[in-house]
Parts: sequence; C-alpha cells; structure tokens
Amino acid sequence: MTPTLSITDQPIDIAAALAAVQTDTAGAVNSFIGTVRNQSGGRPVRRLHYESYDSMALTQLGHVVAQAYEKWPMLQEVAVVHRKGTLELGDVAVVVAVATPHRAESFAACQFIIDTLKQVVTIWKREEYEDGTEWVAAHP
Repeated sequence: MTPTLSITDQPIDIAAALAAVQTDTAGAVNSFIGTVRNQSGGRPVRRLHYESYDSMALTQLGHVVAQAYEKWPMLQEVAVVHRKGTLELGDVAVVVAVATPHRAESFAACQFIIDTLKQVVTIWKREEYEDGTEWVAAHP
C-alpha cells in the first residue's frame, strides 16, 4: 500500500491515476477530478496558475494520505496527482483516486483527502481574469 503521489507540470493522465489504485481486493474505486472552471465568485476566469514547493507539498500530501489510512484502515490504494504551472479552462488540476472494499469508505476517504489537501498542502493558486490576477485561498 504505497500511495502514488505526484505534482506535475504535465497534463494529468486520469486513466493512469485510476489504474494505480486498481486491486482485486477492492470493490470500490472512487475518484475526484478537479478541473478549471470559467468563473470564480462571479468573475470570469481565463486560466489558473499553480505554484508549489514540491518537496514540502509531497511531504504534506503524504501526511494527509497517512491520516486517511488511519481513519479508514480498509483503505487499500491511493493516488493523488496535482498540476502546477498554467492551466487553461477545462484542464484537469487534480485527481484523487482511492480503492476500498466498500463504497461508503471510498467516498469518505476520497472527500477527506481532497478537502484536507486543499487546506494544508502548500500548493498556491492564482486566478487570471480579464482585468488582472489574484491569489486565492483554497477555501474562500
């Protein structure tokens, strides 16, 4: 049960993230796929820019996943891939995939990981609008 954790400046391969959590012992695979939307707080968004301190972010992400394994001991596999750099509308910014024996734990663990990631992992987001840019918090 070694999680797949990655921060990349390349497009995220969703199929590869899902394949990373496939196991014959899991009856449920759950995923969250975060994409770039065209508005935020009523303002039109042109694109997003993500920056990270990769080694720190991966360490923090490892702690988040360790917490998930503690909360859901039946959690079998986890993959988290986050983009950095400039992302256009519709681009995939983050993928969280988990595998568990049953669906309830799968939904809960996936939500815990994405929510906690956005709160504690040092990946910063800057939104670009028609009239400028602004750094934004993960949870406004």
